[in-house]
Amino acid sequence: MNLYRSVRAVAGASGDDAVDWRAAAEAAKASTEPGSLELDPDEEAAYARDVRDARAGVQEAAGLEFDVPDVVEIQNRHHWIDANIATFERVMAPMESQLGAFPGAARTINTGTMTVLLAFLGRNVLGQYDPLLLAETPDEDHALYFVRPNILKAAEVLDVDSDRFRRWIAFHEVTHAAEFGAAPWLSTHLESRMQEGIDALAEGSFDRNAFRELDVTMTVVEGYAELLMDHAFDDEYADLRRKLDARRQGRGPIQRLFRRLLGLGLKQRQYERGKSFFEGVTGARDVAFASRVWDHPDNLPTGEELDDPGRWVRRLERA
Repeated sequence: MNLYRSVRAVAGASGDDAVDWRAAAEAAKASTEPGSLELDPDEEAAYARDVRDARAGVQEAAGLEFDVPDVVEIQNRHHWIDANIATFERVMAPMESQLGAFPGAARTINTGTMTVLLAFLGRNVLGQYDPLLLAETPDEDHALYFVRPNILKAAEVLDVDSDRFRRWIAFHEVTHAAEFGAAPWLSTHLESRMQEGIDALAEGSFDRNAFRELDVTMTVVEGYAELLMDHAFDDEYADLRRKLDARRQGRGPIQRLFRRLLGLGLKQRQYERGKSFFEGVTGARDVAFASRVWDHPDNLPTGEELDDPGRWVRRLERA
């Protein structure tokens, strides 16, 4: 880790855009230890086995046909930063001209902000299903990433078996692959709401409806993943969830501030609200009925239905 090189990269931010993405990537990696990728053959095979088992378990639990992405990578932290820098750049593109009266200073501040964001996430993300939203090539294959150093570190901190923890992460990320595989329209739906919201921000306004629909869709995505985990994972995992939640709550004030600024508290709320919704649906019907949420965008619940799953069940029964 070289903080001097990180600061120098941010201070040297240049170009015509609001963020110097090359400098942000360099600075984020300079301030982040990459971590080890020294896997022995048994561990490498275990990652592949976990993904295969997760696919079979999720297919059986949900009755959905899907494939895992062709791109399945075991990464270190620097690899994760490199893999995600293009996504951040695509998402921020509509606001690239917003530099104000002092473009040089604004660019440096923006680049520094993105450096902190990438470095923080690079040190904390465990696994990621990447649907490559807003990619230039619409049919570009989705990807599945495992950040090995973070998985090992989290397992150590949580005092859980690293093999079991890795397997749990694999199942969780494969549930997301199932969702996007079962609903070919989902990527486009998310992209359009995201684009509408970001375009409005770039014009100095706030599209409340676009962000509300985005929040509802992501709540469904996270809640359905939790539902499938309950039915597909071949071990009790309440202890893992409890320890992860306790670790998040117990972090220092600076880390809690980062989580709030990055919207990670919102993500936790999406988990909880989505899980509660699908528990209500399956309590009234079953997993197969809950899976109808992916048949068509109109089957997504409204914000009101998320808090009243019986209302959603009755609407789909009438459809």
